[in-house]
Amino acid sequence: MRIASPNGSSPVGFSYQLIATDPSTRARRGRIQTRNGSIETPVFMPVGTQATIKTLHPHEVARLGAQIVLANTYHLMLRPGPELIDLAGGLHPFMRWDRPILTDSGGFQISLWRSKRKSLTTVCAFGRISTVHCTC
Repeated sequence: MRIASPNGSSPVGFSYQLIATDPSTRARRGRIQTRNGSIETPVFMPVGTQATIKTLHPHEVARLGAQIVLANTYHLMLRPGPELIDLAGGLHPFMRWDRPILTDSGGFQISLWRSKRKSLTTVCAFGRISTVHCTC
């Protein structure tokens, strides 16, 4: 199985392979391949909302078996901010994490907190910054 974008093309450096399906539950096991490594699914994803897993160094997170880390675009925009992430060379160097990263859109936080701190336009524009949004 290939993952395709809305225009039908496959994202560069990204693929999905279906490995097995349970006939009674339809549960699936697969492998996602990204530029930064493979992810066996299903997968447990530690949450590093603001680009860090609290109390753990990135090498400890890797040693515990994490294949991917989840971060939140809205929280990253507020702190540390796009300027600091860009200065570090992108989200991977900033986090000192060389494996895949998944960032959610922060849409929930945008709808919940849009009247606080930043305008909706500022938050949405941040999501277009490639070093933060392009996470695989």
